[in-house]
Amino acid sequence: MDETRRDRDAEGRARNARPRDGLGRPLPYGAPGVDRQPEGVIRTPEETLREAQRLLDAGMPFHAHEVFEDAWKSGPVTERELWRGLAQLAVGLTHAARGNTTGGARLLRRGAAALAGFGTPRPHGIGVDGLIGWAEELAGRVEAEKACGADAARVRPVDAAGEAPCLRPGGR
Repeated sequence: MDETRRDRDAEGRARNARPRDGLGRPLPYGAPGVDRQPEGVIRTPEETLREAQRLLDAGMPFHAHEVFEDAWKSGPVTERELWRGLAQLAVGLTHAARGNTTGGARLLRRGAAALAGFGTPRPHGIGVDGLIGWAEELAGRVEAEKACGADAARVRPVDAAGEAPCLRPGGR
């Protein structure tokens, strides 16, 4: 691959073809990476939640965000903010796992705010209130570590799999 030219998909749109790790970070061309989520997949809400939870549990929140993004873009207008908020939570966890405390906390809070209007009744069985609490608590924790004087080189990334939220109360 000529690395001076932009990667393009079959339709000629710019697409980065570099392999990625489990947190979505680009790796060098030719390095083994994690399979990316296919784009534009239309899933039922049940399929979306099952696949996103599987990815979150595997410590791959970046990939879960892509699943939520498909639901956000293809779902009913009345649910777009729900799926967008879930995507933002997944990206917030991604940033926190990469050690980006500022971006992680910001996206976790933005996602929590987007979900605030969906608490009752539980859409598709999603534990919205629990997710909001999880996001606020994790955002506070990653900010507190940075506030304790840790410089960027010493901020400990969170364990993405260990911090994975449960999307539905009572089970994964």
